[in-house]
This record gives sequence, C-alpha cells and structure tokens, in this order.
Amino acid sequence: MLEELLLFAKNPVYEQDITNPFTNKLKTFIKLLIIALCTSIVLLLIASVVENLLQLEMGKHAMDDLFDNYSPLLIFFLAVVVAPFFEELLFRGPLLFFKNSNSFKIVFYAFTTAFGFMHISNFEMSTQVLLFSPLLVAPQIGVGFILGFIRVKFGLVWSMALHACYNMVLIIPVLIMQFLDIPIQ
Repeated sequence: MLEELLLFAKNPVYEQDITNPFTNKLKTFIKLLIIALCTSIVLLLIASVVENLLQLEMGKHAMDDLFDNYSPLLIFFLAVVVAPFFEELLFRGPLLFFKNSNSFKIVFYAFTTAFGFMHISNFEMSTQVLLFSPLLVAPQIGVGFILGFIRVKFGLVWSMALHACYNMVLIIPVLIMQFLDIPIQ
C-alpha cells in the first residue's frame, strides 16, 4: 500500500478502480485509515517536540472552544458527519472536472494543500502560528493526500467515509475523556 501511495505521490493520475470488488476496496480503506492515523500521530509528535524545544506558544485551539461551548453529541455530529461531507465536496469533489486535464497533478496538490492550510483556522492567529503553519497543518495535508488518493481511486463517497472514520477515531477518545470528566492537557 505504501508503495502504491508513493507512486501516486510522484504522479497523481485520475484513474478510478471500477473492477476492484467491494471487499478489496474495504481492505484498502482500512489500510489507508491506519496509514492516515499513524502519519498524523507522527507529524503531531514532531510538531509537539518542535513546539516544546523552541518554547513556542500556539494559543488556544478551536477544539477547546467547541468542548467549552457545545454538547458532545453536537461535536460528534459536526466532526464525523458535517465536516467530512462539506470538506470532501469542496476539496475532493472538483477533482472530477480535471480528471482528463494535463494540469490534474497541480490541481490535486493545490486542493490537498488548501485543505491542509484551511485547518490553520483551528489556531489563534499569531506570528508564531503563521511561521510554523506548514508544520502545524502537516497532518491535515498528509490526510488530505490520502483522502485525495481514495477519492480518485474509488470515488467521492469513499473519501467522505474515510474522512468521517478518521475524525471519529480521533474525536471519540476526547469525548469519552470529557464525559468522564478527565482533564485533557
């Protein structure tokens, strides 16, 4: 799977895999979910180490406000249903219009990068946040690449589902901690 992702990274091409049976697609889906989660964790750890070594202060994260002001059920719904649906429509949906274009590679990476940098809005804006924004949104750029890959191979519904599962795996432990009144630091 990693080799296939690396080959795609070198030359993204819009080629849907319509002959692959559902069970094989599901296996690929699970592998991509695991790769996305592992990649994000590694990139978040790197960002955290850099933040600590350089004694940076990135301010309050948007998730803190969500947890302070909204119910866990609403947060779950927004993170697992609403965000994946609209973000995939906006950032992966238009890829279809460029599938036969010579500029598909540029468009693919432009949408992937835009998806990642849209998430800088999760941070309080400051000079430090802007300077370190590539590192801060690296997990989202990596996940955006994987979402683009599955979208191109299997279709938009698959990228929505992967995005939803990815968010669900990340949000459920936090919601459980909040429900159990365990401080998150």
